[in-house]
Amino acid sequence: MTPIRSMTGFAQVKGQIDGGAAFSLSIKSVNHRFLDLHFRLPANTDTLEVSLRRVLKEELARGHVDVNLSFEQAGSVPLTLNRQLVATYVQAFRAAAIEAGIAAEPDLNAVLRLPGALDSNAAPADAELTPAVLAKINEALLNLNRMREEEGRAMDRELRERLAHLQSGCTEVRKHRETVLKTYSERLKSRLQEWLGASVDPDRIVQEAALLADRSDIQEELVRLENHVQHFLGLLDAGGEVGKKLDFLLQEMNREANTLLSKTSGLAGDAVRITEAGLAMKSDIEKAREQVQNIE
Repeated sequence: MTPIRSMTGFAQVKGQIDGGAAFSLSIKSVNHRFLDLHFRLPANTDTLEVSLRRVLKEELARGHVDVNLSFEQAGSVPLTLNRQLVATYVQAFRAAAIEAGIAAEPDLNAVLRLPGALDSNAAPADAELTPAVLAKINEALLNLNRMREEEGRAMDRELRERLAHLQSGCTEVRKHRETVLKTYSERLKSRLQEWLGASVDPDRIVQEAALLADRSDIQEELVRLENHVQHFLGLLDAGGEVGKKLDFLLQEMNREANTLLSKTSGLAGDAVRITEAGLAMKSDIEKAREQVQNIE
């Protein structure tokens, strides 16, 4: 069984190209509706990016994922000015200033901070870099998933606690269901007595009685809530990529809780406890949804 995973995690590994530069590869992930991959790699490493993208898609299902590759050089590293890039930027800046009718010159410090303006020439060729990085990506993913699974176990415990509260809430509501039925029955009898003393269409009486009877029972909502809870727990037991399914079930639970509350609104006496239990159930559902939003 694959444990559930949080979409939040971080991992970093170090490696070295044969006879060359040392590098650091880091992966950071946070929650996202889909798999959203972003790479910060040296220029001209298209082959490496394609390979990394393929491996990540095989191992990760959802999340905003940032992959960063940096190099560690001993001693001073000579920097090369990308003259074409800098010249193009300065030319565009001056053209914009003339068009706007203002006297301004570009800030050299800002220009040199542009991506690619300064090249340390530390990055090796793509053909050398790709196999060295790919040899480390599995280690990075293993460390990342260990962190995500550890957080997933904590989320699993909290979710089961929330679902236990929901089950208790259903039991509490069921216990007071007879009170609700009795209250509606008394209302119906009172109305019938009023109508029988007046000139009222018999069909209207039947229609009103059917409407009150339909509003009076919360059995269907309780059954569906309990079924959703069992389905939810079954998904937690199965593990894997269940985040979207769990979120859908919680939406359905919230809908049933809302219907239950609407059917019992305005009641007094012991039936008020159903409202209190229903509100507590909605609170647990909302807290569970906060956790589920970060499950892969």
